[in-house]
Amino acid sequence: MQGRFLVTGPPEPGPFPGIVDILGAGGGLLEYRASLLAGKGFAVMALAYYNYEDLPKSLENLHLEYFEEAVNYLLNHPQVKGPGVGLLGISKGGELCLSMASLLKGITAAVIINGSVVRVGGNLHYKGEILPPVGFNQNRIKITKDGFVDIVEVLNSPLEGADQKSFIPVERAECPFLFLVGQDDHNWKSEFYANEASKRLQAHGKAKPQVICYPGTGHYIEPPYFPLCPASLHTLVGTPVIWGGEPRAHARAQIDAWQQLQTFFHKHLGGEKGTIPAKL
Repeated sequence: MQGRFLVTGPPEPGPFPGIVDILGAGGGLLEYRASLLAGKGFAVMALAYYNYEDLPKSLENLHLEYFEEAVNYLLNHPQVKGPGVGLLGISKGGELCLSMASLLKGITAAVIINGSVVRVGGNLHYKGEILPPVGFNQNRIKITKDGFVDIVEVLNSPLEGADQKSFIPVERAECPFLFLVGQDDHNWKSEFYANEASKRLQAHGKAKPQVICYPGTGHYIEPPYFPLCPASLHTLVGTPVIWGGEPRAHARAQIDAWQQLQTFFHKHLGGEKGTIPAKL
């Protein structure tokens, strides 16, 4: 794991509740959200998983053992209180966190921000099992009046035919979930995915997850006061796509979502709420 992550936490003596933070398909090691959460009383691991140093250069084949190693490292970190850790993922990171919560041990809580309940873009391997990617149809791509690509309808339904094999086995999870959903997400159907995950969990006798939907909110629900990103280059698609969102509604959603995920983690991971005073 050396060099593929950053663990950051409050300056006070620990231990603190631990969280693994995983971002989207852009790859690399991004630390901004983990650093901000560390100021709220958590020990946070910002985890790179591809397109960084010696990690895979594509998403065609990922191995869950790598993420299991990260969870175990954090569980054994002297600044982490245990007995389990939380997961925080957005977009592709949300999909990966959902897979981790479903298949790995040591997970106490998971927050999924506009994540997918199906495997997308490549195979996920774990202990001899393979979760294949859901199919897609490029003919369902639309072009906006501004010339951007809209891919929200491209992925096949995970409820039909062979694509059912791509559905992440959320029924095997043992932790509570919080789904934060932008109802104007144009990357994929996040609200549909959250609701289908909820249905499957309850059908298998698991607790109903908390699902919070935000009208007028796009794909990238960032920490408060980050500007709305309405469109940008999509790493997997290879062209600029729209992400959705109306500026005012999206900004309000980011403020609320930031508070909701902290409350959820403090409830299920413990620790004391607090904010490190700014020095500027």
